[in-house]
Amino acid sequence: MLLLVGVGNPGQGYAMHRHNIGFMALDRLVERFAFPAWRRRFQGWFSEGTMGGAKVLLLKPATYMNESGRAVGEAVRFYKLSPADVVVFHDELDLQPFKCRVKTDGGVAGHNGLRSIAAHLGTREFKRVRLGIGHPGIKERVTGHVLGSFAKAELPDLVRLLDALADAAPKLVVGDDAGFMNRVALAMQADG
Repeated sequence: MLLLVGVGNPGQGYAMHRHNIGFMALDRLVERFAFPAWRRRFQGWFSEGTMGGAKVLLLKPATYMNESGRAVGEAVRFYKLSPADVVVFHDELDLQPFKCRVKTDGGVAGHNGLRSIAAHLGTREFKRVRLGIGHPGIKERVTGHVLGSFAKAELPDLVRLLDALADAAPKLVVGDDAGFMNRVALAMQADG
């Protein structure tokens, strides 16, 4: 059983922020795989269903990004999961917009959501689905970029990425990270 976590900030005012691409990815998974509607649980929104022949838990922490680990830790303890059973979908400044990379372990690169999750799990040994939002080029513009909404011109690429993630998700669930990344990359090239 895997726990797929999408990190973001709760509230309609944050809905289209680049920082919320993890929430967007999980919303698309719920739609694509006909999971039950989100319900409040584990200090967030929770759903569960089957994907790739396996039971999958989905969680969007409602604790704001900086405290995401509280919700993740609670769900991990309840289901007696290991950190290796956790997959976090998050925004990544160091990737070009709408690129996707899977990584296990490593640093948190200044991402407060990942830092909180690592602190509550007691390790950085969990899987991350890094979703590129690009870097604004100047350090002083990072906060505004991350907490800014996707531009209207970016929306078609965003929709293609979210659809590609949902199409490829069963590969991720069965541990085929390379196959997942390849399928997402090919979908983005074909449609781009």
